[in-house]
Amino acid sequence: MKIRMLDWLIASLVLALSIWLLAPHQLGVTLYKLSLVSLAAVVGYWIDRSLFPYARPDELTLTDHQVAAAFLRRALVVGACIVGVSLGA
Repeated sequence: MKIRMLDWLIASLVLALSIWLLAPHQLGVTLYKLSLVSLAAVVGYWIDRSLFPYARPDELTLTDHQVAAAFLRRALVVGACIVGVSLGA
C-alpha cells in the first residue's frame, strides 16, 4: 500500500513539530486555520454542485474539452472559496 503525498505529510508533521517547539501557544491558531481552509474547500465543492447540478465533471460524457472545462470550473470555485476564507472575507 502506497500513501499518496507522503512527502507532504512528512513536511507538514515536521512543520507542526517545529511550531510546537518554537511557539506552542500557536498550535491552537494553526488548528483553527487548518479547519477554516478545510471547511472552505467543502463549502466550495458544494457551491459548485448546487450551481451546476447537471454539469458535474465525473458524470459528463461530452467531449474532452467540456469535461476539462468542468474540472477547471470546479477547481476555480473551490479555490476562490479557500482564498476568500483565507483572506478573512
